Amino acid sequence: MPEGIATMWLDYGSFVEGAVHFVVAFGIACVLLAVFKWAYQISTPYDERTLVAAGNVAAATALGGAIVGFALPLASALTQTGNPVEFAAWGVLAGVIQILASLVVRRFVVRDMVSRIEGGNVASGVYLAATSVAVGLLNAASMTY
Repeated sequence: MPEGIATMWLDYGSFVEGAVHFVVAFGIACVLLAVFKWAYQISTPYDERTLVAAGNVAAATALGGAIVGFALPLASALTQTGNPVEFAAWGVLAGVIQILASLVVRRFVVRDMVSRIEGGNVASGVYLAATSVAVGLLNAASMTY
């Protein structure tokens, strides 16, 4: 081995401990993401699954924005806590905030958002997605303490 090049050895004990933490954290995050997607879809007055299957880009964009908007605070929470219960609690809070933000947009900001999404209005889908991502970013930043 050339002089000056350090050799690195894998600390198997630390790796296994870290890998277990990763699997638990990633598993909880995936479950929270699936539960959020389900809860978000039942919170909307339209059927995203049917609309997306029919090629409705507005519905797909709005749903995608909500998923990304929820994943952002999940990622933030993962960096702030090593406790799985605390992480799950932050994830639930983030989901509630994301669903409430969507409700506020549909009920008060753009009152005909439902018909716009169902009608395939892509601009409205992008607006709803952008709102979800913005709320997610603020949500994520607020979780740093």
